[in-house]
Amino acid sequence: MSLSIRNQIPGTVTAVTPGEVMATVKVRLVGGQRITAAITLEAVKELGLTEGASVRTLIKSTEVALATGAVEGLSIRNQIPGTVTGVTADGAMAGVKVSVEGGELTAAITKDAVTDLNLASGTPVVALIKSTEISLASV
Repeated sequence: MSLSIRNQIPGTVTAVTPGEVMATVKVRLVGGQRITAAITLEAVKELGLTEGASVRTLIKSTEVALATGAVEGLSIRNQIPGTVTGVTADGAMAGVKVSVEGGELTAAITKDAVTDLNLASGTPVVALIKSTEISLASV
């Protein structure tokens, strides 16, 4: 299956915490980062997600925000450090490629944000991703 989602990083499930409808799934990415995905309990069962299961994390580029440093006092749990490797601006929007341990992320952000944050190749950043915006695929 081919997908339009550019951000796909493999990892291993380290914990599943079920609720009545939703579950949180903690994943250790191949680069060692730890992230949390909030998905339906039905999806957890259908995918057979248990501790040790191999998964691929899927994150739409429009759901990746960037900061120029670690952010505290924020409900977003997933903060992945990286370095900008390229910026492509077209019209009002820009695509920012970020090298992270074990892979690459793309963030679709406004051109104004690129300018305000002075983003260019080599800029250290932190990718911010809400747990509800991470999908998982079994592998």
